[in-house]
Amino acid sequence: MAGSLDGPVSRHLNRRISRPLAAVLRPMPITPNEVSIVALALALAAAALIAADAPIAGGVLVQVSSVVDGVDGDLARAKSMTSRFGALFDSVLDRYADVAIAAGMAWHAYRQDSLPQPLLVGMAAAVGMLMVSYSRARLEAAGGRDAAAALLGLASRDVRLLLLAIGAAVGEAYWALVVVAGMSYVTLCWRMWGFWRPSASAWGVHPRNRA
Repeated sequence: MAGSLDGPVSRHLNRRISRPLAAVLRPMPITPNEVSIVALALALAAAALIAADAPIAGGVLVQVSSVVDGVDGDLARAKSMTSRFGALFDSVLDRYADVAIAAGMAWHAYRQDSLPQPLLVGMAAAVGMLMVSYSRARLEAAGGRDAAAALLGLASRDVRLLLLAIGAAVGEAYWALVVVAGMSYVTLCWRMWGFWRPSASAWGVHPRNRA
């Protein structure tokens, strides 16, 4: 059986909400792709609120968007509407959402004046989040779902968004970005090392023969 790609927040919190929501939406004429668009809209609204100095409302909305982001997959499975395009569409929208949230939080930190290089920290966090997502996609392509699950790490998207949501809500957007950036790069390095080591051959990919 393939390993789970859900992070701890999705597994223990988000899915407890997204699955009942998907069950409610199942008889309605709404598609998983439309839910993905709603999740993006919520993330963009969260970013705008945080940037406009409403960090508590924005932080709450960040976590709401994370929960809704799980509804599309649950709904697709409930309606037997899973597709490769749907997975790609959701993934692309998630990347836009991640960058928007990081940008909103960086701008909020920038307006506080006393923090060192907040825009640079926001960019570092955004790039780190993008690279974590990219590395997971590459792991799945090169080693399969089990390889990606085994090397999921601590900076899965559900964890990153919860940390950013909490950071925004308590007025520590800058330090939340610092933590998320650090976790992202540590996870990226750990994944690269984990896939490079000889035991990765268990997934059928020789360390010297990978692009």
